[in-house]
Amino acid sequence: MNKTSRAWNLLAALLFGLGAAGVAAAAGPTDVVKIKIGSQAPDRSPWGKALNEVAAEWSKLSGGRIVVEIYAGAIAGNELDQIRKLRIGTLQGAVFSNVGLNIIERSVFVLSTPFLFTAQEEFEYVFDNLKPGFEKQIEDKGYKVLLWTLAGWTHFFAKDKVIFPEDLKKHKVAISGSDPEMEQAWKGMGFHVVPMDVKDLMVGLQTGMVTATYMPTLIAGSGQYFALMRHMLPLKLAPLIGGLLLSERVWDSIPETLRGPMLEAVDRLSRRLYEETNQLEVDALKAMADNGLIIDDVPADALDRWREFAARGMGELVGKAFPREMYDQALAHLAELRKKYGR
Repeated sequence: MNKTSRAWNLLAALLFGLGAAGVAAAAGPTDVVKIKIGSQAPDRSPWGKALNEVAAEWSKLSGGRIVVEIYAGAIAGNELDQIRKLRIGTLQGAVFSNVGLNIIERSVFVLSTPFLFTAQEEFEYVFDNLKPGFEKQIEDKGYKVLLWTLAGWTHFFAKDKVIFPEDLKKHKVAISGSDPEMEQAWKGMGFHVVPMDVKDLMVGLQTGMVTATYMPTLIAGSGQYFALMRHMLPLKLAPLIGGLLLSERVWDSIPETLRGPMLEAVDRLSRRLYEETNQLEVDALKAMADNGLIIDDVPADALDRWREFAARGMGELVGKAFPREMYDQALAHLAELRKKYGR
């Protein structure tokens, strides 16, 4: 709990970790800028606490001229609802996962391709090469990306052991209801999937409506979902990306003297957040294992079999869920890296 709180305190510092007096003095006179930020996380959660700290820090460093209001706990709706509210101006910012980012800019969806990456360094290499394009496309749609972060990796969790794709076919797999293309991809691979919001997952598991899902380690632990899904497949399915976006309109209303130092602070401190998130994932995994989670052993041929099955669903994703050009670029960057290290 203490480590988690520290991580999200670091996030607050990452976003607005500037010297208050110096930045406020440089800003000069300006009208009050009101910024309403939506979040799926409850107010008392680490994300909620961090965003409240962000609100207080931004007000302090701007001399009270920037006022941030946090709408936590999905008060402003799910991620799709928040995108709608950003477009009409009732929200000026939001924290998004892959789900919201994919809706805003479909090319980001390539990062959610099942089993595309086999190691974290592969994701980092591809993402670093694709990120400028992502940001340009998102900015063209009227948003400013203040923060990207890898918030962990998704894994399969299930009530019974899942080692090979054939094992998962015996389960009813909960997936996000906001990604119809991904739903069709899983169906194309031959799996029984049940679209549902994460808020309904616990009831779904308790009633037997679903018996497996894929999610990040941190969410499996913090939400206690692992208590009903005792088996975990340790293979990395896909990275979980998080991002804080502001509307271009509100970003442009912030004095330039504040914008530059804010982005510099993000760049400087994001490395620390990244490292601490990695450690949090390790700690969460150990805590779950100590409390009954079974991390199943994986034979050497398991990854190849999963990737073969995933390839069958690509026809429902490439050119539909995201541009083929982006997929080809990701594969090219992966080939570069793997050739370099002889993989």
